[in-house]
Amino acid sequence: MLATVLFDLDGTLLDHEGAAGEAIVRSFPDADAGWLVRRWMELTEEAVDRYLAGDLDFTAQRRSRIVRLARELGLGTWGDARADAWLSEYVALYEAAWRPFPDVRAALDVLAGRGLRLGVITNGDAAQQRAKVEGLGLADLLPYVVASSEAGSAKPAAGIFRTACAGLGVPPGEAAYVGDRLVTDARGAAAAGLRGIWLDRSGDPPPDLEVTRITSLTALPGLLG
Repeated sequence: MLATVLFDLDGTLLDHEGAAGEAIVRSFPDADAGWLVRRWMELTEEAVDRYLAGDLDFTAQRRSRIVRLARELGLGTWGDARADAWLSEYVALYEAAWRPFPDVRAALDVLAGRGLRLGVITNGDAAQQRAKVEGLGLADLLPYVVASSEAGSAKPAAGIFRTACAGLGVPPGEAAYVGDRLVTDARGAAAAGLRGIWLDRSGDPPPDLEVTRITSLTALPGLLG
């Protein structure tokens, strides 16, 4: 019997790439927008991976992104003070661009209406990730948030999924987890004993999978019966 449905945040509920892309283009309006967005996403991925591995703290991983990008844009080598000043402006632009995907609210409303307990398991800084849930207007539907900075492990490790289930008092077998990354989210959850569901918004033909795949959250209520 399914009791709980848990969700990834960035890329699943929040259009993170859309918000980050909008913010970085507004920050450097004279740069080539296509290259700029791609490069910013690459630098972000690298920095976040180092943060999750414990190589950088939250502030250092943020600084590392803009220091490298500024150098590549020919703006010289930025020190911490200049990087922090820029980051303050960028974060404000990024937060102003936070939007849920169009299929999010309706799907959550249906699941909550069935009496299912809903929540979030996310890699990242707990304060920022909870602020995102609040900023999206979803805190009423997603009151339970487990972030890697507090859980002591990060997806796809089984520990963070099991920590979340234990906090809710729900066995992993009674929980489903939905995320946009096949390995980090769906396979990670399945390995921890939850029902892993891959949200693949690309619409590409599906590969052979051992987990369930959906292309929109609109399909989730029907999938879960």
